[in-house]
Amino acid sequence: MLEVHQFPCLSDNYGYLLHDPVSEETVCIDTPDADEYLRQAGHKGWQITQIWNTHWHPDHAGGNEAIKAVTGCRITAPAAEAAKIAAADRLVKQGDTVSIGDRKGMVLDVGGHTLGHVAYHLPGAGMAFVGDSLFALGCGRMFEGTPEQFWTSLKRLKALPAETMLYCAHEYTQANLRFALHADPENADLAAYAVDIKKCREAGLPTVPAKLERELKTNPFLRADDPAMQARWGGGDAIATFAALRSAKDNF
Repeated sequence: MLEVHQFPCLSDNYGYLLHDPVSEETVCIDTPDADEYLRQAGHKGWQITQIWNTHWHPDHAGGNEAIKAVTGCRITAPAAEAAKIAAADRLVKQGDTVSIGDRKGMVLDVGGHTLGHVAYHLPGAGMAFVGDSLFALGCGRMFEGTPEQFWTSLKRLKALPAETMLYCAHEYTQANLRFALHADPENADLAAYAVDIKKCREAGLPTVPAKLERELKTNPFLRADDPAMQARWGGGDAIATFAALRSAKDNF
């Protein structure tokens, strides 16, 4: 069994160390805070051997060089963002694979937040590290992409097995919930989700990872192809509905 060690870093990021106890390999999923990643790996007694970057933003790739300098690890990064990511050893795109021990992961193109954003899906482990492409009840701001590109990316994530656990990069769920209730006020599944989120946060617990099955029923951005959402927000077209939702969230 692969082990994921999740920990808070910076103001609202989550750090992830993915560990294979058989090979003793450890992967940093993004590098928002090099010192904290090295400290957490040390506490676990794990040797960092790889970094998998999802996109170029400094709170995701800013610790690459410092971690590599200490550990000699190998860095995998999205090919479309090679010029913006330091110290990459391997560049990947849609359909490529990554490995930790004998476990294989698939690289998914999930551009939209940034143009070359990728996610890493490990089907055998039922997990996907999605960076800022998708959040519990939300998605990343569309800084570089287009609505068509971003919706295509979300469709790739929607197509993963429903039991997949989505490891998002930030604790944004309460803020996303407020908009989701505005966007989809009659959703009973969302109302139940709201109760669970409140309990988690009051107990000081993270709301991620999030299960894709629940997100498909409650995340307004994943439901832009739903006729009821289209009638409320976009009028019959998933791309237009997604664009309307993203614009509304930006100004909410």
